[in-house]
Amino acid sequence: MKRNVFEDVPYKDESMGHRKLVDEKSFLVMQIALRPGQAVKEHNANSNVHLLVLEGEVVATLAGQEHPLERGDLQPVAFKTPMAIRNSGQTDATFLVLKTPNPSEMAG
Repeated sequence: MKRNVFEDVPYKDESMGHRKLVDEKSFLVMQIALRPGQAVKEHNANSNVHLLVLEGEVVATLAGQEHPLERGDLQPVAFKTPMAIRNSGQTDATFLVLKTPNPSEMAG
């Protein structure tokens, strides 16, 4: 099924928005939408991850180190890395979370 990541972006006023775009055994793609000041709370990466910023500015805190990211930036995140992401800008931000393999296939 064809999807457009710039249409129907899942923004929510009360919390981060998200949607699955691809959910296959070897690959999972999530779209995260953050209003200014919203964040993805800290958690450990549950697969091999890449973050791809589509719009806005975010700061990815990876193992305690801040990584400012903007439109077009692609940030790798190793399996089990502690990570949190916040919208650091004054406008809405959306990014893709690319996971390979799907976390359901990861051991440990």
